[in-house]
Amino acid sequence: MTDDPTETNPDHYMVVFENERVRVLEYRDEPGDRTTPHRHPDSVMVTLSDFDRRLTVGDQSREVSLTSGLANWLPAQSHMGENIGSSPTHVIFVELKEGGPATGQGGSVLGPQ
Repeated sequence: MTDDPTETNPDHYMVVFENERVRVLEYRDEPGDRTTPHRHPDSVMVTLSDFDRRLTVGDQSREVSLTSGLANWLPAQSHMGENIGSSPTHVIFVELKEGGPATGQGGSVLGPQ
């Protein structure tokens, strides 16, 4: 079974660019939408809308409220998410393909840092 978000949640994630060093994903959802478990490598997340989400891995959960126009570091992680706000989510992820430090590799980090 894959943990690639474009395969686990193709209604929400779309590849907009890819080469040997990065993959760029666009993510969109509506209030109440949920994703199934998936994994992100180390990434830069750019918010294109204001949104509220609940991110969950195992029994750990975190709620985040982000505003449009932010760029955040997203350490490698596995999670599932839910739009718990009243507005759609629109985000760009720039996923790094090169290996990095082990920080965040275990999936214990949730959300942007």
